[in-house]
Amino acid sequence: MTVPSRRRMVAGTFTAGVAGLVGAGLKPAPAAAADTPPAAGAARTPGAADITPGDPRYEELATRGVNKRFTARPAAFRVATTTDEVVRAVGEAARSGRRVAVRSGGHCYENFVGDPAVRLVIDLGEMNAVSYDPRKRAFMVEAGARLMDVYRKLHDVWGVTLPGGASATVGMGGHVAGGGYGALSRRFGVAADHLYAVEVVVADAHGRARAVVATREPSDPHRELWWAHAGGGGGNFGVVTRYWFRSPGATGDDPGGLLPRPPATTVSNAVLYPREGMDRAAFRRLVRNFGLWHERNSGADSPYAGLYGGLVLLSRLKENDPGQSAVSFAHVDGDRPDAERLLKRYVAAVTEGVGVTPHITEVARDPWLTATAALAESQDHEKGRQKIKSAYLRRAFTDHQADALYRHLNSGDHSSEAAHVSLQSFGGRINSLRSSATAYAHRQAVINVIFMNVWQDERADAENVGWLRHLYRDVFAATGGVPVPGRNSDGCYVNYPDLDMADADWNTSGVPWHRLYYKDNYPRLQRIKAIWDPCGVFGHALGVRPA
Repeated sequence: MTVPSRRRMVAGTFTAGVAGLVGAGLKPAPAAAADTPPAAGAARTPGAADITPGDPRYEELATRGVNKRFTARPAAFRVATTTDEVVRAVGEAARSGRRVAVRSGGHCYENFVGDPAVRLVIDLGEMNAVSYDPRKRAFMVEAGARLMDVYRKLHDVWGVTLPGGASATVGMGGHVAGGGYGALSRRFGVAADHLYAVEVVVADAHGRARAVVATREPSDPHRELWWAHAGGGGGNFGVVTRYWFRSPGATGDDPGGLLPRPPATTVSNAVLYPREGMDRAAFRRLVRNFGLWHERNSGADSPYAGLYGGLVLLSRLKENDPGQSAVSFAHVDGDRPDAERLLKRYVAAVTEGVGVTPHITEVARDPWLTATAALAESQDHEKGRQKIKSAYLRRAFTDHQADALYRHLNSGDHSSEAAHVSLQSFGGRINSLRSSATAYAHRQAVINVIFMNVWQDERADAENVGWLRHLYRDVFAATGGVPVPGRNSDGCYVNYPDLDMADADWNTSGVPWHRLYYKDNYPRLQRIKAIWDPCGVFGHALGVRPA
């Protein structure tokens, strides 16, 4: 049994770790001289200068972003191939007063790159090298490298990985700067937890641009700049050109011991819940089961730390829709001798007492990279016009929240075939750090929730955006329409930016947008912003503002 083809896009937007579906067959101070190292890829053919509207390349660059609601039409694009080229581009823009935006993979969900105030877009897609740097005992990854290419190179050459996301074409530049979580994060933390150093092109108060390397070393005078890029969001302080990764506490010179080693295999399956019989009581029970299981099994030392699961709640397409109401997926570290037993216990806990007869697929065992690649490729199979919202949960949704989900998902008040709400495993090793250890502050959550709608017709924008807004507002009605950090919720994920968080019509909580994304870390980010971007060369609608 498979998800109907009209749900193919939903199967590709589970965001991280749907190996269960794969197995089931479903688709500043003055810088020292060492601050500017030799530019990576310096021997490459230099990139062009400004690409302006009269250039035949301009239109492709303007429409490169994944979210087709937005296009970027600045005065010029600059396709960079080296750090030196980025330095020149930023310096020229700063001296001429041009606002700069940067793009690596083009997966931003809001119109930050296409903002009319942006006059120059620096595209880093050609800066995609992955290598081992013996001087730093760390893996160097350029900001334009795509997730799947990074995973494959790290795995095949050195046998290691990063606990990042699932979409094949997401660029490392913004992904890591916002934290970067995925299927391995319960075991190993977010990707930014393994960030050792970052190279950032910044501009000073006189319009002079330079490349600065900041590390997590306590003695590094630029350490605050490293801290800000370990979860502080992209586009705030400068242009990230390179990252270096080494796990905290890793010792020795063997590259194979400096980052997490993924399991050899994953054990996975999926559970499909029919719409028939999924009344409000059954829906409540399913949502509660998923939430309570994660409340009880999300400790860093839990035997389930190697399990990643999700519950995707699907919208009704039309009256008498015969399809699925929900799909549950899970996969477990296949190297554990009890992997299949843990998976079956998890499935039993989520399905217990729901009252409908689900279809449970056979357990599959796949090589880790094979399952990861299949998932990553499915994520980007289809594109469209998108709206996304997010929330971190510290506890299960209440029955009132489940009722709001049930009401909207069954309303049919939209024209999308890919509207869904996806609850995904969180916690584990992520929560072993203090919220202030890095700029990534969400260290108490056990579930991450993605509210998403994807459609194709521009004429349906208002209908589809409005449907998602009302659903989200009603789910968090008790806290002003947003997941205010507190007893039950823990804010929002900055890599899923949502301008509604700064709109008083949709955020009536009195809690500012920056607390939802950064919690108590925002004042520190503001101080760093004032030092490293004193003239405001960089920024966007949800960007860090200097104090």
